[in-house]
Amino acid sequence: MLGPLLPQRAAADQLQLIRDAEIENTIRVYATPLFQAAGLSPQGIRLYLVDDRALNAFVAGGLNLFINTGLLIETKDPGEVIGVIAHETGHIAGGHLARSGAALEQTQAALIATYLLSLGAALATGESGLGAAVLSGGQDIALRGLLQYTRTQENSADQAAVTLLRATQQSPRGLMEFMEKLSGQEVLLTSNQDPYLRTHPLTQDRIDFLHRALSESPYANKAPDPELVRMHNRMRAKLIGFLNPLNQVLRSYPTSDASLPARYARAIAYYRVPDIDKALAEINALLLEKPNDPYFRELKGQMLLEHGRVAEAVPEYQTAVQGLPGSAQIRQALAKAQIALDTREMDQAALENLGITLAEEPNNAAAWRLAAIAHGRLGDQAMTALALAEAALARGKYAEARDRAEHAAGALPENTAPWIRAHDVKNEAERRLKKDN
Repeated sequence: MLGPLLPQRAAADQLQLIRDAEIENTIRVYATPLFQAAGLSPQGIRLYLVDDRALNAFVAGGLNLFINTGLLIETKDPGEVIGVIAHETGHIAGGHLARSGAALEQTQAALIATYLLSLGAALATGESGLGAAVLSGGQDIALRGLLQYTRTQENSADQAAVTLLRATQQSPRGLMEFMEKLSGQEVLLTSNQDPYLRTHPLTQDRIDFLHRALSESPYANKAPDPELVRMHNRMRAKLIGFLNPLNQVLRSYPTSDASLPARYARAIAYYRVPDIDKALAEINALLLEKPNDPYFRELKGQMLLEHGRVAEAVPEYQTAVQGLPGSAQIRQALAKAQIALDTREMDQAALENLGITLAEEPNNAAAWRLAAIAHGRLGDQAMTALALAEAALARGKYAEARDRAEHAAGALPENTAPWIRAHDVKNEAERRLKKDN
């Protein structure tokens, strides 16, 4: 985890993106069956969480799905989120963002390419646990306009959503209820409407269609999977704990509430105050019940690491990794703690963990910077230069990436994999520099 959450609020023309292994996993669990039913590769669609209280979700660049934290918090059960994802999947499968006319399409492609290019820098933290990064969007207003769908496209996405929900044996009730929630905003001034309503035009015909779809669905009254409900409740509690002030958290989850989500939210909120004693008391009680829960272990590791108790944090992260060995974010968090111990053995172990992170997230600038620290301490200056070149490339610092890669190539043994990669980074940086000029 990162934390404590949140740098200064993003301006109106910026997005503030956050990362969290548990929340991203929850959304993936919701979305994967829908992507597969639509004939899309789940691995090919990138997910971004936007720290914004407004109800919104949108697709950009064809295979990039953005979901606001406000939508996740305000949905009462997983069925609503799944319904929205099914609708957005309909837009992806229908290629709606690529059907706006030749002149507009060229402008749209350029805007979205610029917008998404900055994500590498915006997500430079690359770590787990509601870590935040601000994505500048100088052309954001224009992009928002281009993300508006036509009513025909909205109807098509609704039909696709209903088909996908039926194919995955899920009820369309959540999507219908979410749309009904938005329908009450149509009389509001545009500036007061949630962005989802402004970019996804809502009509009574769409509401009527969803009502008919519900009445005709063999799964109309099928309740969401209890496991998904459990995950949804934890996700909401985590977001509320990280994003709201303590007094608001305690209103949502008073100390009289002994449920697991309530204690989870309070543990996070106390940690953010910070009141480390209360936070550890809450998380330790949760761990007594679920000692192998990787996300509880991750949270405790973050608490300890950020209060200087590094030696205690490392075993917590190690247990989390044992539970989720494939989590790039938790591996990176463990590596960060290992590097903080500042021993040769821990630096070597950190590089092993970072290798797994970077195999999954090769554009993770923060992971490359950690790798550079470890290589530098171990005396490998050539690999330090290469890691710094990779970090610069991921951040869009192309001149720096070119120079560091050139230095690395001159110091690495010829024809080895790192030497080849150094040349690849140098060539890519030079290509990007020529393109920008």
